[in-house]
Amino acid sequence: MIDISKLNFEKSGGLIPCIVQDSLTDKVLMLGYMNAEALAKTLKENIVTFFSRSKKRLWTKGETSGNFLHLEEIKIDCDNDTLLLKVKPDGPTCHTGADTCFNETNSISNLQFLESRIQERKNNPKEGSYTTQLFNAGINKVAQKVGEEAVELIIEAKDNSKDLFLGEAADLMYHYLVLLSAKDFQLSDVITVLKARHSK
Repeated sequence: MIDISKLNFEKSGGLIPCIVQDSLTDKVLMLGYMNAEALAKTLKENIVTFFSRSKKRLWTKGETSGNFLHLEEIKIDCDNDTLLLKVKPDGPTCHTGADTCFNETNSISNLQFLESRIQERKNNPKEGSYTTQLFNAGINKVAQKVGEEAVELIIEAKDNSKDLFLGEAADLMYHYLVLLSAKDFQLSDVITVLKARHSK
């Protein structure tokens, strides 16, 4: 994942500061410190463990609250003396009960929220769920629904009803994300293609 030999633990007395970021929302959750042992434990278990400066021992975040930080990705900064940990939190990160140690709300405010809900239904089907019904119907049905919703959006675009137009736009976006998921792609894959086109 990373080349640990590059890290400069001695610069700060054996500890390296670690910025912890939610891998889904990109919100910064907290700042902690690791020594070499804490980093090794984190990489082995994929659960974030720090070195507590006050307790003078290894401390796995969530060991008492149950709000563990599941490691998704780790990066080293340009000076090899700071880590960026991208994680999936089980719950609030701060000991006060706040989402973050900076008292910010950690929530998804864009299409990632809808995409994550769709993926959840794909991974864990639920009886009575429309999304589950779509996945069960197969790729042809999902693709057909995208086509139908696109036509309905075009029809509403010719009229002047804001609510109906936005409603059809939302329907198309939802079914489009279901189609991407059914094909095992994410919106980020499409964005990568768009960025590549933009750079030319």
